[in-house]
Amino acid sequence: MAVDEGLRKLAAILAADVAGYSRLMADDERATVRTLTAYREIFSANVGAHQGRIVDTAGDSVLATFDSVVEAVEAAVEVQRALGLRNEELPGHRQMHFRIGVNLGDIIHRDDGTIYGDGVNIAARLESLAEPGGVMVADIAAQAIEGKLGVDLADAGAHEVKNIAKPVRAWRVVVEGEVLGAAGPPDAKTLRRPKLVAGLVAGLAILVGLAVWGLTIRIEVPQMVKADGTPTDDPVLAMPIGPSIAVLPFENLSDGEERSYFADGLTEELITALSRFQDLKVIARHSTLRYKDQAVDVRAVAEELVVGYIVVGSVRRSTDAVRITVQLLEGQDGSHLWSETYDRALTAANLIAIQDELASQIVDRVAGAYGEIARRMAAAARKKSPASLDSYDCILRAYAFLEVLTPEEHLRVRDCLEAVIAEDPDNVEALAWLASRYAEEFALGFNPEPESLERALTMARRAARLDPSNQWARHIYAWVLFFTGDFTEFRAEAERAIQLNPNNALTLGDLGLQIAYSGEWERGLALVQKAIALNPFHPGWYLFPFYFERYYANDYATALDYQPVDEVGTGHKRPGLIL
Repeated sequence: MAVDEGLRKLAAILAADVAGYSRLMADDERATVRTLTAYREIFSANVGAHQGRIVDTAGDSVLATFDSVVEAVEAAVEVQRALGLRNEELPGHRQMHFRIGVNLGDIIHRDDGTIYGDGVNIAARLESLAEPGGVMVADIAAQAIEGKLGVDLADAGAHEVKNIAKPVRAWRVVVEGEVLGAAGPPDAKTLRRPKLVAGLVAGLAILVGLAVWGLTIRIEVPQMVKADGTPTDDPVLAMPIGPSIAVLPFENLSDGEERSYFADGLTEELITALSRFQDLKVIARHSTLRYKDQAVDVRAVAEELVVGYIVVGSVRRSTDAVRITVQLLEGQDGSHLWSETYDRALTAANLIAIQDELASQIVDRVAGAYGEIARRMAAAARKKSPASLDSYDCILRAYAFLEVLTPEEHLRVRDCLEAVIAEDPDNVEALAWLASRYAEEFALGFNPEPESLERALTMARRAARLDPSNQWARHIYAWVLFFTGDFTEFRAEAERAIQLNPNNALTLGDLGLQIAYSGEWERGLALVQKAIALNPFHPGWYLFPFYFERYYANDYATALDYQPVDEVGTGHKRPGLIL
C-alpha cells in the first residue's frame, strides 16, 4: 500500500460515546462540557496506563487503539469503574454515562494519526449496542481475552450492523456477577466464563492433563465453605481451598532499632502480595507478629497457626543498598524448600519488584502448576512503583503506625505523607494512607486540624478514582464514608473493596465491623468470622460486633463472652477502629 494511503496493522480498537448527550447539552450546556472534559481526562489516563493511544475525540466520542486487546478491555473496565465513582457525586439527571465497544481487527493507520477500516466501524457499532456504563466486545476479542482477565462475558447475540456484510456477534462484559451498566446479573444460559482456571483445582487439572494426554477426565470442584464449615455460594465468604502459609516478621539486620519499621513494612507488603493469590490461605500479620524477635521452632509455629508452610527472612538496609534474604520452609518437619538472597540498589522500584518476584517464587513452590495460573490472576492487582524511595519508605512507616496508635507517631506519619503528596500528587497509596490519618483526627482526636473529615473524604475519593482496582484505596474510601453517616454509600463501597481481595484479613475485619455497626449485622459478622479464620491471633476489636449484636438482642450472658481483650491477655481494650 502506498504511504499516503496509510499502513495496515492489526489493532484493538476502543470506541466510546455519551448516552443521551443531546439531552445533557439541552439541559445545561456549560455543565455538560465541563463534565465531558473531566471524563475525557479519565479516558486519557487509563488508556495511557494500558499502553494505548487516543486517536480522536470528536464531539462526545473517544476513539483509541491498543496493541493488546487484553489491555483495551482492562482499560475499558477501569474507565467505567472510575466514571461510575464520579457519577455518584452528580445528581441523577446530570450523570454522564459512556457506552464502550472493543474490537480486534485490521485498521488503516495514516501519517496524520487518523485510522480507518472495518475494524474501526465494528468497534463503533459495538459501542452503540452497549448499555450506558457498559462494555461490549466483539467475538474475536472475546476469544483473545480468554484466560487472561478476571471477567465473564454474557452473550448479546449476533447483530446486523450498518456497512458490515456479516452479522457481528457481541458479548457484554460482566464484572463481579453484574453486567457493566445493566441492572442485575446476566442470564446464566448466556454466560461465557473465560478459561481463567481458578485455584488449586486448575493446577491439578493441568498436571493430570499432561500426564494422561488425550484422556477425558472429570474433576469435581470442591464445594465452597465459610469459616465455620457451612456451605456458601458467596465467593467473598468462601475460605481459600489451596495451600496455607504464614510469613513470620522479617529480622531487622540494619543498623539501629529505628529501622525495624522497614523490615516490618516489607513483611506486611509480602503478606498482602501473597493474599492476592485467590486460593492461597495466608495468615494475617497480626497473628505472626507474636513471633517477632524470637527464636522459633518452625514445626511448633506451623502447628499453632495450622499452616503447611512458613516463610522466614531478614532485611539489611544501608544508605544506598538493601539485602533481603528469604527462606520457604515445610511446616510439618521444618525442612528447607527454597531460599533466595536479593542484593539490590535501594530504590522503590527494586523493592516492589522483589515483592512480586518473592510472591511468585513462593507460590510456585507450594502449589506447582497453580503458581503460573495464580500469577496471571494476581498480576492486575500489583502495585505501581512509587515515585521515590522516600515515598515508599513513608508508606512502610504508615504500616508501623497501626501497631502503636499514638498521637506522636500519628503526627510523624501524617507529616511524612503530606510531603509525599506534595512531591507526587497522584500517589494512590500515599493518598489513601493520608486520608486515614486525617480520619483519625476526627475519630480518635489525634492532632486535630479544621475540617478533618472533609479532608479525609477528599483524599480518599481521589485515591479511589485514580485507581479503582487498588483495594487499600477503596478500603479507606469506604472507611471514611462510614464516619460521614452515609451508610448506604458506605456499604456499597465497602463491598467493592472487599471483592477486590476477599482474603485480606485486615479489610475483612475492619469493614466487616463497620458493616455490622451500620445495621447489617449478619453480613458484618460473617465477614469478621472469615477474618478471624485468616487471623487466629486477632486483635480484641474483632470481637466488638459479636458483643454488641448479642447486647442489642438482650442476650447479656453471651455478650460477656465476647469482651474484647488483646492477644496476650492483658485486658487492654482497643476501640473498634484500627486506622
